[in-house]
Amino acid sequence: METRVALIGIILENTDSVQELNNILHAHNQYIIGRMGLPYHKKNINIISVVVDAPQDIISTISGKIGKLKGISTKTAYSSIIS
Repeated sequence: METRVALIGIILENTDSVQELNNILHAHNQYIIGRMGLPYHKKNINIISVVVDAPQDIISTISGKIGKLKGISTKTAYSSIIS
C-alpha cells in the first residue's frame, strides 16, 4: 500500500482531552515516526508535532479523530512523495 509522510500539528488548549489524544496516537503508533511536545506556559497551551508515514486514509483518520476532540485544533501538512 502506498504511504505518505505527513506532519500533524496539534494545539492543545484543554488538558481534559489529553488522555483521548494519547489513546488515538497510541492506537496508530505503528505509523508514527516521531513526536515532539512543547508546553507554552505563557499562553497555557501545548503545541505537539507528530510525524507519520502512513496511507492517506490513515493520516486522514488520525487527524480527523484528533480534530474532533474538545479544546484541540489540528492541521496536517503532506509530503508530495508517495511511496
